[in-house]
Amino acid sequence: MKIVSLVGLGAVLAAVSMSSAFAQTSRPYDPSAPLTRAQVKADLAAWRAAGYDPLDWIDYPDNAQRAGRIVAAQRAKQMGGSMTQ
Repeated sequence: MKIVSLVGLGAVLAAVSMSSAFAQTSRPYDPSAPLTRAQVKADLAAWRAAGYDPLDWIDYPDNAQRAGRIVAAQRAKQMGGSMTQ
């Protein structure tokens, strides 16, 4: 009887862990979620490649907004392209 209850408990734990793993992968993208250091560095690299210079204080709002539009357009293009493949 003890073996049966341990096997049943193991099956329940396996089912719970599997369901939580599937629940985590199906979450939609959350832009307010914390980012990793690598994600922040990649984001800054994308902005710099789009023309943003964090040391350019004279053209600050304009170059940041322009780079933001370029990066957003590139990401939208990537998201659209990955969905059609």
